[in-house]
Amino acid sequence: MPGVKLCSRLLFFIMNSSTSKIDRNQCLRCGTCCTKGGPSLHRDDINLLKDGHLSYSDLITIRLGESAFSPVSGKVEPVKQELVKLAGKSRSWTCGFYNDSGKESLCELYENRPLECRLLKCWDPQDLLSVIGKESITRRDIINPGDPILEIITLHDKECSFQEVEELLTGLGDNQESTDIMARLTGLVSNDLAIRSQTVAKINMPVAVEFFILGRPIFTQLKQRGIETRENNGEIQLILSAK
Repeated sequence: MPGVKLCSRLLFFIMNSSTSKIDRNQCLRCGTCCTKGGPSLHRDDINLLKDGHLSYSDLITIRLGESAFSPVSGKVEPVKQELVKLAGKSRSWTCGFYNDSGKESLCELYENRPLECRLLKCWDPQDLLSVIGKESITRRDIINPGDPILEIITLHDKECSFQEVEELLTGLGDNQESTDIMARLTGLVSNDLAIRSQTVAKINMPVAVEFFILGRPIFTQLKQRGIETRENNGEIQLILSAK
């Protein structure tokens, strides 16, 4: 099904576990769905931002070409379109609005939860499947058209393309071009970090909204592929981990 690849670990969990075979028709409030990753946002969710239920600091952008988990293959693959999702908490997959500190777990956004959350039924995922990859929103659907941050986003997407990163990683290996590929990857990481630093200084961008405005840094993706990023005397160095 087109677009299914754009869903989260949650859908993979549902489709490959016994939860979808349970004979029931209501939520048990176990919280499992909330710990498997936040939902992607759709056009139906734009009013959640307009009405103040969500803010930029609650969101994270998965940029075009960035590697993300595919529930179909069970692998990490480049996404085919930009996604805006609810961010996790404390660098985990757990949704930032999930609260399990009391006697009962609860969603702090429940009355105004996004479309995917409203459609989710772990015992019957068909309603959720029906919207995955459809009418998904991007940063440009949310940010005011006159906001100068859009120029920075356009520049960043051009100069720090995840599609280019993926192409370089695909070509990386024990061959004569490896040195050149590592040099080009180093340039992309350096540009990415420079634009982030310049954006903070230019528009006083709060750190809390960085992952929405510019997505995740390239070096975090490289780390998942066995390439460490280090800074030495102000210069970025990439180190390919031993296999």
